[in-house]
Amino acid sequence: MSEPSITVTVKLFAAYQETYGLPELQLGFPPQTSVSAVLDRLLSEHPELEQWREVTRFGINLQFVPPDTPLQDGDEVVLIPPVSGG
Repeated sequence: MSEPSITVTVKLFAAYQETYGLPELQLGFPPQTSVSAVLDRLLSEHPELEQWREVTRFGINLQFVPPDTPLQDGDEVVLIPPVSGG
């Protein structure tokens, strides 16, 4: 029997979107995984994004959250790196 999993939608912005070439991803995780695990997965797939680890903020369902916030099935996650422009 397989371990239950949750699926989240990850909205990509700035450097994350440029690297993936997509506006969003659908990812699966074990239950009670923290939102910071989303960033860990993206950085493991694209180590060149590591420079953004310490300055990325997290959001779940349009609310800023701390990195240890657990994910729920169906959550919409945003990773918000610093952006510039005007």
